[in-house]
Amino acid sequence: MKRVLKFLAYALLGLLVIAIAVLALMWHARLPQRSGTLGLSGLKAPVQVRYDESGVPHIRAENETDLYRALGYVHAQDRLFQMEILRRLARGELAEVLGPKLVETDRLFRTLTIREYADAFAAKMDKSAPATQALQAYLDGINQFQDTHPAPIEFMLLGIPKRPFTAADTASVGGYLAYSFAAAFRTEPALSRIKQQLGPDYLGIFDLAWYPDGVTQGQPAAPAAPASSPGPALQAADWRDLEKVASMSQNALDIAGVPLFEGSNAWAISGARAAGGKPMLAGDPHISFSVPAVWYEAHLSAPGIELYGLHQALNPFALVGHNAQFGWSLTMFQNDDIDLVAEKVNPDNPKQVWANGQWADLQERQETINVKGQAPVTLTLRRSPHGPIINDALDKTAGTTPIAMWWALLQTENPILEAFYQLDRADTLEKARSAVSKIHSPGLNVVWASASGDIAWWAAAKLPLRPYGVNPSFLLDGGSAEADKTGFLPFEQNPHEENPVRGYIVSANHQPAGTVQVPGYYNLWDRAQRLDQQLAARATGWDTPAMQALQLDTQTGYGQRVLAPLLADLRTASPDPGEKALVEQLAAWHGEHPVDAVAPTLFNQFLFDLAHEALADELGEEAYQLLRRTRALDHALPRLAGDVDSAWWDRRGTPDKETRAQIVDAAWHKTLTHLKATLGADTGGWTWGRAHRLTHEHPLGKQAPLDKVFNVGPFAAAGGRETPNNLSGPIAAVPIPVTYGPSTRRVIDFSQPGAARGILPIGQSGVWGDRHYSDQAQAYANGQTRPQYLDSADVASHTRETLLLNPR
Repeated sequence: MKRVLKFLAYALLGLLVIAIAVLALMWHARLPQRSGTLGLSGLKAPVQVRYDESGVPHIRAENETDLYRALGYVHAQDRLFQMEILRRLARGELAEVLGPKLVETDRLFRTLTIREYADAFAAKMDKSAPATQALQAYLDGINQFQDTHPAPIEFMLLGIPKRPFTAADTASVGGYLAYSFAAAFRTEPALSRIKQQLGPDYLGIFDLAWYPDGVTQGQPAAPAAPASSPGPALQAADWRDLEKVASMSQNALDIAGVPLFEGSNAWAISGARAAGGKPMLAGDPHISFSVPAVWYEAHLSAPGIELYGLHQALNPFALVGHNAQFGWSLTMFQNDDIDLVAEKVNPDNPKQVWANGQWADLQERQETINVKGQAPVTLTLRRSPHGPIINDALDKTAGTTPIAMWWALLQTENPILEAFYQLDRADTLEKARSAVSKIHSPGLNVVWASASGDIAWWAAAKLPLRPYGVNPSFLLDGGSAEADKTGFLPFEQNPHEENPVRGYIVSANHQPAGTVQVPGYYNLWDRAQRLDQQLAARATGWDTPAMQALQLDTQTGYGQRVLAPLLADLRTASPDPGEKALVEQLAAWHGEHPVDAVAPTLFNQFLFDLAHEALADELGEEAYQLLRRTRALDHALPRLAGDVDSAWWDRRGTPDKETRAQIVDAAWHKTLTHLKATLGADTGGWTWGRAHRLTHEHPLGKQAPLDKVFNVGPFAAAGGRETPNNLSGPIAAVPIPVTYGPSTRRVIDFSQPGAARGILPIGQSGVWGDRHYSDQAQAYANGQTRPQYLDSADVASHTRETLLLNPR
């Protein structure tokens, strides 16, 4: 018996060793190959790919098509799963691999018609254009890698079938990028409901005015809110539908785990202000954190192009980049390029709506969503002359009013691939301006600088011309002319600056100056003001360390704007000496958010509790949670704090009329109770680093135990909401998850462009277990950067592995 047991034990051990060996071989087969020689069909000449210590490929080719075919191949090695999940999200095909919980997300994206738009966009592409040929070569490189290698581990776990990547997939991801900027989808329903159901006394705290002089020079005076029409009269069921669609819009992005574009910083300074005598450029686009991160770095070199760029999945053209002659960065313009339109239905024909002065038929089509483990779902999608009917995203509608979505993306030519193909080569001011003019949607601020001495900024978007007096912050009435568009503003009239006398340009998602009003959902002006003040205060001597220090600045004036009117109420609410000491910490606080400070923890928890105590009872919990995820609430809270007579202070459903002091008292004590329960009784331990944590989350890491395998973090995070170091998230309770922030921190000094600096939030590779999966994460959390090698000598000396791609 003992021999039998011993034999079984050895047999089991042997099987375990074999299983481990097989798993190790499977894992190793899925790692990127960065050395040796490979054959690649379609190449005209050998291509050399040299990898530096961070896994960044430096690709040298003899012609452009070889260059982009090689880029597609190496990009796919590191990011194939990211490419797959992005195209499935944009095209409404996630439920096929992730199951029934993603049907709602797929319904939403089918309703947005991104899939239909992308297919038409790809069909119309000029196949002889250099940009199209570059895209096709890049996609061929991706497909060659996919066809010749084992599927990534995520494909195995989810049962994802392989299929070729196409130009329509690239266009779909571009549509998702435009959608991720669309704050209107989540903001307009909230503001419209407040306007109709609560009235002007409640709407007054929301900053909907245009500031002709801009917002960077001190706190702008609050002009009167613009007049607007009464808007469509919706029933309660219609409002519930709108809130459900808005909620779906947010949940779709959360569930899928795909990066959402949130905001950004970028600035350029003239050579007169720089220590090296030539312009400098800094940029840190703010994007949701994820595994892998959104950008893929690559250095491309071939006749006609030399560029160190950051690429999005399925896009061969760098969205930000630089070389020795020029460089640029991006921020979100925040222009409102979506209008929600409540259609007027023909009482004699429910399949007709009023548009352009007559009854028009609703177009209908059916689509099928494949669902893993369940029967397919068929949905009917409708479109009016104003755009797709977004109610169709709901499985069952409670209301009867069709809500259409007018979206600039669907109404413009938008040659955005051609725009970035040209921008990657734009070595003069004129070329850059021309390239930027081809960006129609999404709205982007392009901040550009050159070694020849120019700095410039262009707000790039096709800006719709709406009827006079129409405020698109609210739902529009399709039964009137207010939903009509008369055309688009010429690009020359978009906000822009070229070589301004002040010697610097700053872009931080704030409302630009100008008499031409551009409706939008702009960020708080505090971040822009902080950057502008620091740039203005130092007339000369700017260098890379100084630029990096400004990127890592954690101070904002927002806290002081909210707290100043409330300090007397807070002091009255704190008779206990310990509580009073905490109030005095807030009174003395200047808005800094370092990891070892207590004041930012106090303020941000109080901000969360104050907003909820003041607004949730009027709005209802579901509508309040939607508003909490919008920038409209950020702008509202300082105005609310400063208005002691605001209607929001009175609680609904109570016999007495509550005051600001009472609401502040209630919020303050909720804050203290929550922090004691969460961080302990010792108030000295309520530090920002404990309260504010960054975890990079993989789509598979949303549930245990896979979170321990695929996610990266947590890290204590400095910075906060609308600080230059904008590590942040929606207003939330402690522990506050950091959901977005700088997706890179780049600084380029054109007096020494080969010494440019940058960083990725986690690493180059999206392949679990690869050494570049998370090798930059700790350095990023610490505020460090690394070199971005451009000079051939630097590339050679920092090459760690070389992959040679030969014609097959």
